[in-house]
Amino acid sequence: MRVPFVDLKAQYASIKDEMLPAIHSVLDNTAYVLGKPVSEFEAAFGAAHGVRYCCGVSSGTDANHMVLWALGIGPGDEVIIPANTFIATAWGATLCGATPVFVDCEPDSYNIDPKKLEARITPRTKAIVAVHLFGQAADMDPLSEIAHRHNVVLVEDCAQSHFAEYKGRRTGGLSRASSYSFYPGKNLGAYGEAGAAATNDAELARKFKMIRDHGAEKKYHHEMYGHNYRMEGIQGAVLGVKLRHLGVWTESRRRNAALYRKHLQGILGVVPPQEMAYAKHVYHLYVIRVTKRDELQRHLEEKGIATGLHYPIPLHLQKAFAHLGYKEGDFPVTEKAAGEILSLPMYPELTEEQIEYVSDAIRGFFV
Repeated sequence: MRVPFVDLKAQYASIKDEMLPAIHSVLDNTAYVLGKPVSEFEAAFGAAHGVRYCCGVSSGTDANHMVLWALGIGPGDEVIIPANTFIATAWGATLCGATPVFVDCEPDSYNIDPKKLEARITPRTKAIVAVHLFGQAADMDPLSEIAHRHNVVLVEDCAQSHFAEYKGRRTGGLSRASSYSFYPGKNLGAYGEAGAAATNDAELARKFKMIRDHGAEKKYHHEMYGHNYRMEGIQGAVLGVKLRHLGVWTESRRRNAALYRKHLQGILGVVPPQEMAYAKHVYHLYVIRVTKRDELQRHLEEKGIATGLHYPIPLHLQKAFAHLGYKEGDFPVTEKAAGEILSLPMYPELTEEQIEYVSDAIRGFFV
């Protein structure tokens, strides 16, 4: 049996009859950039996450940048970011000319550790980015309290947390502003690159829409510096169709996570992901922790099972950030996780037969 890491073909087949008319409508109306498909998606996506304003953009990385840009982050400023995340989170700060300041993660959730955050705040700190990693919300209450006490803005990176919840509220509306990625493999994925920024602040939303369109609210009237971060019409149409299915897909992911827990139970040396008491995990990734991780990955590959590493090199040890002066040992929890975590196949269409096959292959490795 072969088990892919994700199966976008299976997802497309399940919604093809809805998707093709939506795409053809964009082609027929030649609404290739922004337009009605994008505005309709923005309204629906914002409402689904309890956020008043949503601004569709060209990628999640662009959304990360735009959020901090609109908040006035610039050269000389510092932005606190978890060391355990994808590098696109850090680009939001660096593209503004600011300096990323890294913080270790919690050993159970893998999210930023609030207990280790405060020591990283300096007079130059202007923002904290809470990344909801792997589909589970960061612990927002202590993060909010720290940000408020130090007069620092708190924002969310929701690239992996569509429909995830923190104490009954969906991520994205738990801070001043949030960014989303709709990269094809995400829980809500476009057919290409796309992203969004969201906020409950009307003035900040106005800045988002100006920044994404060359700093203009009205054509040829450029009020501020901007960029071309506009979402394509086809991506708006694709995401609008997919959004209608996201609730069912989310519950399918949670069902598959429960099946993994059942079938992996009792395997010594395997630590399944923990769902925190405050969170509703949406399992963008199903990340286990094991010894002999690289050997297990090769074993699974031989069995036809695709896996992933998220993330094998922490941000503070990336060559791109060597000039910041971090060294091995600075963030021991993140570094230990980087050598032990392995992402198993996870997508809504995954079957119990496939999950049992993956689990049996893991059991056979450790027995």
